[in-house]
Amino acid sequence: MEGKNYVARKVKQNGLSIDESQRIKKNQFEKRLDCIRSAHNEKKENEIRTDRMEDYLEVIYELIQQKGYATTADISKYLNVSSPSVTKMVKKLDENSYLIYEKYRGLRLTSQGIQIAKNIQEKHSLFAEFLKMIGVDNETAHLDAEGIEHHLHPQTIRKLERFIMILKKRDPKLIDDLQE
Repeated sequence: MEGKNYVARKVKQNGLSIDESQRIKKNQFEKRLDCIRSAHNEKKENEIRTDRMEDYLEVIYELIQQKGYATTADISKYLNVSSPSVTKMVKKLDENSYLIYEKYRGLRLTSQGIQIAKNIQEKHSLFAEFLKMIGVDNETAHLDAEGIEHHLHPQTIRKLERFIMILKKRDPKLIDDLQE
C-alpha cells in the first residue's frame, strides 16, 4: 500500500502532484460558482428592473422616436408577445415609475424610463459597432448585441468603449483587416 501512495505522490501533472492538481481544480470550480452566485445576487439586490423590462423600454423609446407615440399594439407587434402580456408589463413599468400609462389613452416614458432606454440603446450601438469591427455581419451583430446589452458590467462596457475609441484613432487599418 505504501508503494501506491509513494507513486501517487511522485506522479506529476504540470509540475504538481495529482492531489495538488485536484485541489487547484476544485478551488477554481468553487471560485467560478462564487462568481455566478455573486452576479446573480448582485443583479437581484441592486436592480428591480429585468432584462425584459429594459427590452420594453427600449422598444417604447424607439417607437416614440419614430412615430411620436407608442401603443400596446405596436409593442405587441415588435416584441412578438400577446396584448395582455404587454398590458401587464406596461402596468408594471408604470408602477416602477418608468412610464405613465393611462388605459385607452396611451403611454409616455418618464425621465427615468427615457434615461434607461437611451442607456440600453447606447450599449446596443457600442456592442454592434464592436462586433462589426471584428467582421461580424450587420444583422448578426445587432442580434448578438441585443443578447448581451443587458448582461455586461458597467466597467466592462467602459473598457470596451475605450478600446474601440483607441483602436479607431491608432489603427484604422487593423479594423479593415479584421473585417475581411
